[in-house]
Parts: sequence; structure tokens; C-alpha cells
Amino acid sequence: MQIKVTQTRSEIGGTQSQRATLRGLGLKRIGDSVVKDDRPEIRGMIRTVTHLVTFEEVE
Repeated sequence: MQIKVTQTRSEIGGTQSQRATLRGLGLKRIGDSVVKDDRPEIRGMIRTVTHLVTFEEVE
């Protein structure tokens, strides 16, 4: 199982940790999408920036 993560809001105004989390996910700008393995580490990163991204499960 994999997860598609899309950045929907700007990182401007976010904490340094939130910015680093977006970079760790591979997101650089609004509209960027990445597909990651569904792992607890990735779920935790998404939870940290849940207000800046959307995600969906893909096969």
C-alpha cells in the first residue's frame, strides 16, 4: 500500500519543524505530489503537517 501526498497550502508562517517535514516528504511548492510507502514514519510526518497537505491511499 502506498500514500499519495499533495501540498495544498504554503509553508510560509509554519514552524521550522513543519518546513523540514515538508522537505523530508519531498514537497517543495503548492501542488507538488509524492507517492510514499505507507509506513508509521510517513504517517507521523503527515500528521505533523496535516493542515498543509492532503493524502490518499493508492494501490
